[in-house]
Amino acid sequence: MKAVRSYPRPEPKRVGNGLIITSMVLSLCILSLIRTRYISSPFGKSQDLSDRSRRLVSRGEEDEGNRVLLEELREAKRPICVETSRRSDVCEASGDVRVHGSSQTVFVDRDLTSQEWKIKPYARKHDKGALANVKEWTIKAVPDKAPQCTDNHSVPAVVFSVGGYTGNLFHDFTDVLVPLFLTTRHFRGEVQFVVTDAKAWWLIKFSQVLRQLSNYEIIDADADGDAVRCFPRVVAGLTFHKELGIDPAKSPNGYAMADFKEMLREAYGLERAAAEPAGDKWDVRRKPRLLIISRKGSRVFLNERGMSDMAMSLGFDVRVADPDVTTDIGKFARLVNSADVLIGVHGSGLTNVVFLPRGAVFIQVVPMGNLGWLARDTFENPSPEMELKYSAYRIQADESTLSDQYPKDHPVFTDPQSIHKKGWGELSRIYLNNQNLKPHLGRLRLALLEALKLLPHSHTMAQ
Repeated sequence: MKAVRSYPRPEPKRVGNGLIITSMVLSLCILSLIRTRYISSPFGKSQDLSDRSRRLVSRGEEDEGNRVLLEELREAKRPICVETSRRSDVCEASGDVRVHGSSQTVFVDRDLTSQEWKIKPYARKHDKGALANVKEWTIKAVPDKAPQCTDNHSVPAVVFSVGGYTGNLFHDFTDVLVPLFLTTRHFRGEVQFVVTDAKAWWLIKFSQVLRQLSNYEIIDADADGDAVRCFPRVVAGLTFHKELGIDPAKSPNGYAMADFKEMLREAYGLERAAAEPAGDKWDVRRKPRLLIISRKGSRVFLNERGMSDMAMSLGFDVRVADPDVTTDIGKFARLVNSADVLIGVHGSGLTNVVFLPRGAVFIQVVPMGNLGWLARDTFENPSPEMELKYSAYRIQADESTLSDQYPKDHPVFTDPQSIHKKGWGELSRIYLNNQNLKPHLGRLRLALLEALKLLPHSHTMAQ
């Protein structure tokens, strides 16, 4: 009888255990659904979780499960500062976010964080020279006496600096415009730009690009006086992937440099998406266009006229242009877009290759000084992502004015690394700022003929 009576006793326990397990599974499912629905990534859809958590408390649902949930909701709402790469930090907060631009402060709900965050919103975080020209911003909990909103905005804000090295075209694009595209394109214009370290001329110069990315007038944070602007979400800093490039695997919606170039085409009304002409064959009446990027001051082509004449003898329609800082960037973009082949010496002016049509050929002339690494990192590596055919023309000693300044056995020629070891200042003084070039026309002719073979449709050229 004892054995018979002993079997029924465990049954209620099994039922109880089943109920407990079922309850736990349901709780986990509910938590999972809530987290999926409300807890967004730094660049996902924002939600006001703070209000939701308060409603849980107000309903008296303070059992253990809701306390865990409440804690997770608060954790999810805490402003997050993440390193998107070695070059950039990005901070984000959602909910009731207040921006006091003149003091470079972003206030967030005190439920979200007790930590104070600091950021210089420019994508060159370890470069002291660049950051010397960038103001530091603070993200912190709103004080007991909250600053009252003077302006309420219904769209997210993105805070970024146009200080640093802006004014140099390469840095304009690699430090600001490409990261800005990467950070904001998925908002489809419904985003407010809050600019710090503003330069009026810079904002005017790139106004067509800025208008492609935001439907709203730019706010100059430093000149915003006592205004306290309230946003549902604020992103401070810009996402950076690599020099003049985007990693589609890491970008919202899989954006790539081809998408950035398409945005530039829309901004500047560029006609040519691709180097091939209309139809399936080259128009024999249309000569291939060669654009020579000219320079003044340093790394100058001393035989520019001879280069142009030689190229015309091959059948090129040649244009020579200098994209100095006063150039109308839209007008120059349209000239670049008309080219089939572009050639120029390493320097910021080559950044204009972003306007070349797909399939165009880009020849980077690399000065003496063992500068292959510099040429590679700045323009060679980004070229395939921009759908360009790349070629390098490396200057020899007798094509450089350095041969007139130093004996043949000088370390400038025999041991460039000894110059590199002295630092960027000495490297740039000798090899970048104190060198002009005179390419051999015979060598250059072969390079141009090779470039034509790389075009989508080959021309019949003089041999």
